[in-house]
Amino acid sequence: MSALGALQKTLGAEHAAVYVCGALGAQTSQTRSRPLYDALTAAYTAHRARRDQLVQEISARGAEPVSSAPAYELPERLDTEPAVARTALDLERSCATTYAFLVANIRGTWRRWAIGALTESAVRELAFRGTPEMFPGADEYADR
Repeated sequence: MSALGALQKTLGAEHAAVYVCGALGAQTSQTRSRPLYDALTAAYTAHRARRDQLVQEISARGAEPVSSAPAYELPERLDTEPAVARTALDLERSCATTYAFLVANIRGTWRRWAIGALTESAVRELAFRGTPEMFPGADEYADR
């Protein structure tokens, strides 16, 4: 895949991440579930910033950035803190896989950017009750 294609794929994943983090944040109480609320707020902010960086880079390369979908699929039941945390964990694992794909398909400054994004996503997994992985984003090496 071309570097531009990999950036577009990553942008698509960031569009989804922003949507899902927003939806999960709406299911969380700042007073009742402060740690989860704070973790979701931090994830939402990080994914928005990454999405915006990708839009700028793709535009700078003379391409039209992929648009977000009107909506993304969410689990039916998000009425408990564990369900919200599980969904957030799944989201971060998915993002880590996308960033690992980008690392493999790009060079230079953007490769370093992708490594940073992969690392941050792996760390965010811990806030959502994930476990540390030797090779985050590489499911074939996961020990879960």
